[in-house]
Amino acid sequence: MSESQIRFDDGAAYERMMGVWTRFAGNVFLDWMAPPPGLKWLDVGCGNGAFTELLQARCAPAAIDGIDPSEAQIAYARQRPVGQCATFRLGDAQSLPYPNAGFDAAVMALVIFFVPDPAKAVAEMARVVRPGGSVSAYVWDVPGGGLPMAPIQAAMRAVGLNSPLPPSSDASRIDTLHDLWAGAGLVDIETRKIVVSRTFDDFDDFWQTSMLLGTLANAFAAMAEADGHRLKERVRQSLPADSAGRITYSSHANAVKGRMPN
Repeated sequence: MSESQIRFDDGAAYERMMGVWTRFAGNVFLDWMAPPPGLKWLDVGCGNGAFTELLQARCAPAAIDGIDPSEAQIAYARQRPVGQCATFRLGDAQSLPYPNAGFDAAVMALVIFFVPDPAKAVAEMARVVRPGGSVSAYVWDVPGGGLPMAPIQAAMRAVGLNSPLPPSSDASRIDTLHDLWAGAGLVDIETRKIVVSRTFDDFDDFWQTSMLLGTLANAFAAMAEADGHRLKERVRQSLPADSAGRITYSSHANAVKGRMPN
């Protein structure tokens, strides 16, 4: 990935904020994929290794490589249990440092909307997968309001504030994903929607967790104190708690899978 992309350089913070969501959606995604055991996988944009670890636990892979542009995220991934068996390296999704047809499966988990040129990244994934191999992804549905931070972003828009979004948000549309896969020459393309829910202990747990995402935290920090308080209260009102004070809400992602021609 290039320097112009958004990076997440705090693996522990990312784990608390997005790693949990990654696994919730990733489990549904892998149920849908139903890959056979013994594959050689490439996890493109592996981040802190949350999905890589899920691959290891769920799919009995022969080998896994993970690649990401953030040194801090890669360092965090290497400290996970999966770091004992997966190979992690720095690299660019738009110029993968691997030979042609070297993997059985390539996957992007919650990444493609951060890539400046999504079509180039999908073409690169297709290039490094063998004939008959799998290329797949899942990504939060940004235009459809599927991001986990959507409650805060909706409140920001309601008061006329800019809401930070991934740079290639349109790539998360389900029809766009299909077109990207078709454009890379993949066949037997399928898509689906994934809906997952998460429960927080209370509103403060939700808010503090959400503010671990740097783009949101920076936008909130730039507000006047009174404006920030009003925004927070607007979000609180949009997320009613249950009788125990817990906050539960849903996010949704779009998923795509295809096969390299034989």
